Amino acid sequence: MSRDESHGVVLTGYHSNAELLPKVGPRAPARPSAVDPEPTAPSRRTGHYTIQQHQNTHGDQHGPSTTADGTKPTQPLPIPRTQPPCSSPRHSPRTLPSCQRCNSQDSLDELEMNDYWKEVENIASSERGAGRGDGEGDGEAHEEEHQKIPEEGEQAEAWLKEAGLEGLYDSSLEGNSDQEEDNVGFLSTLTRTQAAAVERRVKSAYQTQRRRNRQHVPDVRDIFKPPRMSDMPSKYEEGSENWKKDVTSASAETDTELNVEVAFSEQALTYRGNHQRSKFTSPKSPDDKLPNFKLLRDKTGQTRIGDLSLLDMKKVHRLVLVESTALFDTAGIDLKPHKAVKIKSRESGLFGVPLTSLLDQDQKRVPGTKVPFILQRLISHIEEQGLDTEGLLRIPGAATRVKALCQELESSFYDGTFPWEHLKQHDAASLLKLFIRELPHPLLTVEYLNAFIAIDKLPIKKQQLHALNLLVLLLPEANRDTLKTLVEFFQRVIDHQAENKMTLNNVSVIMAPNIFMFKGFRSKITEQQEYSMAAGTANIVRLLIRYQNLLWTIPKFIMNQVRQQNMENQRKQKERAVRKLLKMITTDKPSERTIPEESSQGFIRIHAPQFRKVSMAVELTEDLQASDVLTRFLSQDRSLVVKPEDLSLYEIGGNIKERCLDGETYMKDLIQLNPTAEWVIKVVQR
Repeated sequence: MSRDESHGVVLTGYHSNAELLPKVGPRAPARPSAVDPEPTAPSRRTGHYTIQQHQNTHGDQHGPSTTADGTKPTQPLPIPRTQPPCSSPRHSPRTLPSCQRCNSQDSLDELEMNDYWKEVENIASSERGAGRGDGEGDGEAHEEEHQKIPEEGEQAEAWLKEAGLEGLYDSSLEGNSDQEEDNVGFLSTLTRTQAAAVERRVKSAYQTQRRRNRQHVPDVRDIFKPPRMSDMPSKYEEGSENWKKDVTSASAETDTELNVEVAFSEQALTYRGNHQRSKFTSPKSPDDKLPNFKLLRDKTGQTRIGDLSLLDMKKVHRLVLVESTALFDTAGIDLKPHKAVKIKSRESGLFGVPLTSLLDQDQKRVPGTKVPFILQRLISHIEEQGLDTEGLLRIPGAATRVKALCQELESSFYDGTFPWEHLKQHDAASLLKLFIRELPHPLLTVEYLNAFIAIDKLPIKKQQLHALNLLVLLLPEANRDTLKTLVEFFQRVIDHQAENKMTLNNVSVIMAPNIFMFKGFRSKITEQQEYSMAAGTANIVRLLIRYQNLLWTIPKFIMNQVRQQNMENQRKQKERAVRKLLKMITTDKPSERTIPEESSQGFIRIHAPQFRKVSMAVELTEDLQASDVLTRFLSQDRSLVVKPEDLSLYEIGGNIKERCLDGETYMKDLIQLNPTAEWVIKVVQR
């Protein structure tokens, strides 16, 4: 074969060498070269790929392939110069034709995935040094391996239970009027895609129940009756002109604008409808050119996680669960969530301890702690030594030294005797990554890990961002707060990229295996699965870091559904009160909150029960914002010792339980949305 006839190679099949060799010690990584020479002996930690040559002819003619036993030897095949060699012995780079590439394949080259595989090898090396490599682990990892994906019917039942809708299929719960009324209020707020997601799982759960005991289960057609449109604001009625206009406008927006007033799943349905005539979806844009997404400004204010009461956050969780499922359903992605099971783990200490246990022991020392002390201290130590160090997070500390430091931290961290002044920066970074990997359950949780991984299957970046926003909202508070602390730290590292050479790409590929390949995970997947996950998980970490200011917010359409549900529940409560009063044969009517007289006269009453000036009247103008109200209040009470940034204006009552207002909220627009609310100035509980 002449050199002129070759245009590269196609790797057509993977053959594992795991069965070919006896167990020996780990091999050192080979030095990268322009063309990798043939190994003298096959590696145990990797197999080989069957190779076919591209011929310079009109047809796709292939040359002979090389195999493990060395049959049909050929001369060395040229490797395309556009693909850098991989320095990791675990994986060899693959360059497939674009028509055969997975969604994230184009980003594989751009993300310099060599660093990813180097980090994977570093992780494997540290595990072997700690006696956990190659399946020789403790009982915890072994126990985790026995987790199984539940059957479809069991998945549906678990999903409905998490959504608080188990009464839709379980007849044993009949007669609970409060639960039934709550379900009616909840279902009345759903969009068509959300209702379809619920209906699909009710059918699956119904079939499972019928197979078990053939008990009576409500017909799904009785469950999904049309909601009372008279009780819903006309702007958000499904099928109304305004609703159709909003959905249409969602698809007509520029690529960088995020519409949070229309359900993400409805936008995905519109996108699918607009692109269903095409056989092939458009290729993804290069990952190193992420769009500069921005939220369309909402005059009623942005709602961030932590701004709502616990009662309303429970409603948010239910709605977000349904919406995220509807979004994946609309994209044709069938998620297979793992079942969370109890595993044996340490209940005290620092490494290998559940997040909740860590926070319990830290909150006994400092009430209100949201992120484990050890993680906070490692981050602060790395920053104290400066973020300009080249290769920060990428260059590992010595494995034996890191192991010794880990043991020393376990014994002396809480005593305050650990010698932080002697802790090297790269060792501290390795300890930080070890802390994440050693969590008994993954930081992104067993329940939602597959959903995070599936994000990369969504067709466009905007939908990926929508899904990521919803999944962040679904995480337990401890996981969500810890993840936020990490991505904020990663961004500060990236801000010093001119000195430390750690770009968004670099940080993402280094941290992806640490976040996604949690303790015991690598023993459960094949090397092919690991390879296919690599670029996708790195892309997800990129999105988490790049768009962190957008991801920890609650979309307005979810907030509107919470308000609708509260209104529906209030209506039901009033009906019950009227029936009770009629039964007692009285003419008294239940008290109703009315619109304050001052609001109708162009003023609003601001309450401040925690302070000397307990209330004040403020003129309601078109441009009045929540920050203006706070400024006016502070100017009238000079005796306040609280910092201005610790004060916030709250929306309380009406169609919301309690909400901390964004400073740029326009009061007149919000009052139109919630006319019976009260406005209270309080100290923010951070």
